[in-house]
Amino acid sequence: MIFQNFFPFTFAEMNYQQTIDFLFTRLPMFSRIGTAAYKKDLRNISILCEALGNPHKKFKSIHVAGTNGKGSVSHMLAAILQTAGYKTGLHTSPHLHDFRERIKVNGAVADEKFVIDFVDKIQPVIEEISPSFFEISVAMALDYFALQQVDVAVIEVGLGGRLDSTNIILPEVSVITNIGMDHMQLLGNTKKKIAFEKAGIIKPGVPVVIGEYNEQTASVFTSIATEKNAPIFFADKNYSATDWRWEKQQLVVEVAKEHQQDRHLYHLDLQGIYQLKNLLTVLQTTDVLHKKEWRMEMPLIQKALSQVKKLTGLHGRWEVIHHSPMIVLEVAHNEDGIKQVIKQVELTSYTQLHIVLGMVKDKEIEDILSLLPSSAHYYFTQADIPRALDAVSLQEKAGLKGLQGDTYKDVNTAINEAKNKASEDDLILICGSTFLVAEVSRLSRE
Repeated sequence: MIFQNFFPFTFAEMNYQQTIDFLFTRLPMFSRIGTAAYKKDLRNISILCEALGNPHKKFKSIHVAGTNGKGSVSHMLAAILQTAGYKTGLHTSPHLHDFRERIKVNGAVADEKFVIDFVDKIQPVIEEISPSFFEISVAMALDYFALQQVDVAVIEVGLGGRLDSTNIILPEVSVITNIGMDHMQLLGNTKKKIAFEKAGIIKPGVPVVIGEYNEQTASVFTSIATEKNAPIFFADKNYSATDWRWEKQQLVVEVAKEHQQDRHLYHLDLQGIYQLKNLLTVLQTTDVLHKKEWRMEMPLIQKALSQVKKLTGLHGRWEVIHHSPMIVLEVAHNEDGIKQVIKQVELTSYTQLHIVLGMVKDKEIEDILSLLPSSAHYYFTQADIPRALDAVSLQEKAGLKGLQGDTYKDVNTAINEAKNKASEDDLILICGSTFLVAEVSRLSRE
């Protein structure tokens, strides 16, 4: 066995932690090492699924891509399907604390024993084809959903779309939230090129929902949808948020549908202002599903959206983890995402802003730093992964943009220092990297 020199166990003898250590250390992992882990074809996932009996063909699915918002949209759709009575799988990435967050059924993470047994079962194929971490995690999710006999699974794209391992599925509806400038080294350096990659999830005859209309990319989506005879819907052309407010730690949104007099109120337990766009995408998707005779009545949609975090375990989206001072976790990590977060900050009441910041090397770092306010106090740090930009380099780059602060060895040390310096009515924002947010200790929470 080729891995025995690294692990002194056979696969069947491993416990859960040893199995996870194997997955993290022996399989190429994009979140840790970047582009070297990216496999630009569907060959490996096809071989893995064939070995597993093609589990993706044993349940219905919904496919969600996009530069920003795809995680929130996936969780919102899963919450709605669960509330409608469907046994619902949910595959998202990356995870924050536990690998099994990537694979949930009705909000519950996969069993530890399943993870162990799966790796043991698939290890001959691992030896043969040397798949990436993400390819194995997708195959594992699909196998779990089949074994659990889910009615439907919401599958979030990992990166791009066309060549993403999740693109092996044939969904009920494809969803593309938006197009922004991220992962350009893999997807292209223009919005049109990135749109082409994400449009790769459009399947023949399968409806596709585009969350945000953009003149630069609309023609790409329309052309490919027409070529594949796929009905296409631009959510923000058919739905609009006519009013919104925060009320009792919820985002209350009034939504109107084009050519209809009725307006409906939605109470979201996801408080970020950027969820307005995601809500319209979700509503357009539920409309498509309703026309395909899925149970998508208005009362159940409203009920589900008021308890997305409770039903699905979504975290890290303008998540308030402490009061006096307010401490917020935010996984936004690219230019468009940070723009939305800054808009949220501007709508928030506070005396002084403290930003705990960490980033990875392959982002548009200077462009993102240019968006951040120079009036904030900064605490520069880094996640414990090879891709992370070290705190000193980040501090130097930020200094050139007029952003001042000290460096800290890890995010929790930085948070503790920010709490020591902050008054009760200040705001502490932790952002810049999903992996930074993932390392925030539960001790920092109330």
